Amino acid sequence: MSSIQPYTYAEATTPASNIPHALLPFLETQSQNTLTRLYQLPSSCLSIFRLLAPLERQLVMNLLWLESAIPASTMAAWVVREGKQQYDAALGNLARIHILPNSTVKLALNSTFKSSFRQAITGGGSSGSFGVPAVLDEKRPPLNVEGLDGYALERWETILHYMVSSGTGQHPTRPSPGVLFLLERSGLMASTYGSPLQITSAGFQFLLHSPHAQLWDLLLQYLHMAEERQMDLVEVLSFLFMLSTMELGREYSTEYLGPSQKAMLEDLRDYGLIWQRKPSSRRFSPTRLATTLTSSSPPLPTMTGTSSGPPEGFIVLETNYRIYAYTDNPLQTAVLNLFVSLKYRFPNLVVGSITRDSVKKALANGISADQIISYLITHAHPQMRKNVPLLPVTVQDQIRLWELERNRLKSQEGYLYTAFASQADYEFVLNYAKELNVVLWESTAKRCFFGTLAGHANIRGFIERRTAGGTM
Repeated sequence: MSSIQPYTYAEATTPASNIPHALLPFLETQSQNTLTRLYQLPSSCLSIFRLLAPLERQLVMNLLWLESAIPASTMAAWVVREGKQQYDAALGNLARIHILPNSTVKLALNSTFKSSFRQAITGGGSSGSFGVPAVLDEKRPPLNVEGLDGYALERWETILHYMVSSGTGQHPTRPSPGVLFLLERSGLMASTYGSPLQITSAGFQFLLHSPHAQLWDLLLQYLHMAEERQMDLVEVLSFLFMLSTMELGREYSTEYLGPSQKAMLEDLRDYGLIWQRKPSSRRFSPTRLATTLTSSSPPLPTMTGTSSGPPEGFIVLETNYRIYAYTDNPLQTAVLNLFVSLKYRFPNLVVGSITRDSVKKALANGISADQIISYLITHAHPQMRKNVPLLPVTVQDQIRLWELERNRLKSQEGYLYTAFASQADYEFVLNYAKELNVVLWESTAKRCFFGTLAGHANIRGFIERRTAGGTM
């Protein structure tokens, strides 16, 4: 037991381990009954264990093989003083997803989770929660790993390319209606007054994320939509967890899937998570996007020119606002076109400039100056990373100044209060409005002030009461 302290607290204090996986807050909002049903499946328990922080995984493993609860004080005795805060946070996180009880007296794993997780790591049982492999068809062999990678990459880049190219006059391949609905519901794209869908500020921020984070952003919105689509949330979650534990390049049978899981097949094909020879096929193959859902492995092939980007950055920015992008990827070129005025295109090189008009066009689409700067920093060429600061300060300042030009004036509805009988009356009402925190503008010289729409009823009532009392 003495060996857990160096591992646990060195890991727990690293910044990365303090950031929970995006799915965990969603699981915390689910009822205990929903999670207990989910924990009946070994594949779900194994997948959730993978998503936990290092300290949380360590606590689970130390309690997994105990047959009875132990006093909380016994576990707390292992904790050094410096690790007490992280330890308490880990217990709280595990309690919120009902792996541990809320009790401060004794600690024991949820019995359902413990039984299923034991089965997941030791084998045995007749559970098909890890998928049922299909019988090999020698006449129609499954798609090989290279083919699955190509299929997943094509589907995923179709989604991203549509996001950045829609509304720019280009005509990218259109994703399925289900994908478009998901993009709109998640706020990544929006349509105003019947116009075509266009990328939003949230959508551009989405492009800054890694492919793994992007995929979970969409899947979380898919989970939120499950109830309104009358799908069983436990089946939906368990199918995603099942996919994450499957073997890449192998075919699995659809016959043992539940109704909601069979309904998911079409959606998952559109996202590039599974491949089927045809929609009516009774077998499917998970792609790398699916098998890496709960792992740290890259979800797409790590080769130059993929949507996950080159292994190193590709953008060089000069002090004269000129950009050299060493890429031949249409998707990356389309992203640059959102805020760069492109001039020339060569094999493996795109040249352009950041101009006032190009930045104003990006701002009009909801992209902020900080997002533009963040994208340039994220994808800066290794040669640029030798500079201190990384990006020219003059360019960063100018991009922000162009944003300020657009935001110089702001309009807000409200009421103008004027024509007070005396300075004393004006100051009395003004002080009352300030107490309500509803004053937007004031002018003592002109004896008037401007208040918010929400505060008008209170201010008017105050004036009427003073007028009726003869004090104004």
